[in-house]
Amino acid sequence: MILEKGEKVHIITRRSFDGEARRHFVGTVMSDVQQNLLRIEGYTFIFNANTNQYDRRTGVRTRIFSLVDGRHIVNVLPAGLDIERVHYAKTETGHLAVTDGRGFVLEVN
Repeated sequence: MILEKGEKVHIITRRSFDGEARRHFVGTVMSDVQQNLLRIEGYTFIFNANTNQYDRRTGVRTRIFSLVDGRHIVNVLPAGLDIERVHYAKTETGHLAVTDGRGFVLEVN
């Protein structure tokens, strides 16, 4: 199995055109993969061009993602990561990264 129930993931959805919103999703896999589909519960992050950062949408969401959709880049996150603490920040080198503020850092640009 590629991903299993309980694993945490960060998913980047590639844009189809320039004006389309930049969307990321961070969450926990809620069921085993079925027919290349994942059911994930977590948070949506949308890029805000005015502040030049990703803003987390309020409320937990449940989304279905296809593993065969070429628009999705899926990163597996550490098992002990607290999804509630995940946010975006600049690294010391100025790159954008996903972090929990407790040592986990995943550069995304």
